[in-house]
Amino acid sequence: MRAWPERRSVRISIAALVRIKDDDRHVLVHSLSRPGSYGPPGGVYKYFTPAIGILEDLGFRPDRADSLVGDMRADLRGFLPVSSLRGFLRWFATGAYREDFVECLRRELAEELAEVDLGRLAPVTSELVFTHVRTVVEGPQPVPGRSFLQLRRYEVYDLVATGEIADRFRWQLIEAGQDDAVTGVICATTEQIRHGRIGPALIGGHSAYLIDTRRIHPDLPMVR
Repeated sequence: MRAWPERRSVRISIAALVRIKDDDRHVLVHSLSRPGSYGPPGGVYKYFTPAIGILEDLGFRPDRADSLVGDMRADLRGFLPVSSLRGFLRWFATGAYREDFVECLRRELAEELAEVDLGRLAPVTSELVFTHVRTVVEGPQPVPGRSFLQLRRYEVYDLVATGEIADRFRWQLIEAGQDDAVTGVICATTEQIRHGRIGPALIGGHSAYLIDTRRIHPDLPMVR
């Protein structure tokens, strides 16, 4: 890891994403934090109460959008002194006092389904199983126009749809993504993800990790 000046802080964000697809159609959901943009289901890991002291000792400062402060409570998204970054990553690797990827993805799916008026599918999420596809780490690197560095880690998982319940759930999301009446879900091909939009709908830059390890387009800024 490159040595950076100690005066700088680093913004960290660690997320799990789920790839739900049929052939070349990838399910993307509308983002509350980036209105008009769609991305893979999933989101940032949350930490549990016993981790608060550990994070405080590391100098962690939460990064929360004012309009979404409730939704972002306990997110592993925030700022650290550069000197604490290695310690933070060592703690995260232990898995102590935080969600694992199954807990994170099941919770995020249930929340996002409710947000896009598909809450009727949420009970199924407690039975879903996932398998790891890839992990992509961005940074730490400078952020244009900002004084801090940024490190983002994306873990991509496939929905395991070998059983009847999971397969029906997958098909219901794919059908919703192709239904113009369901505005909170779309289906995007690989070429559309690379292009970065479908008609008026923007596709979040991290959607590229569903198909590759390279980001093509930058993300839109979060609402504040």
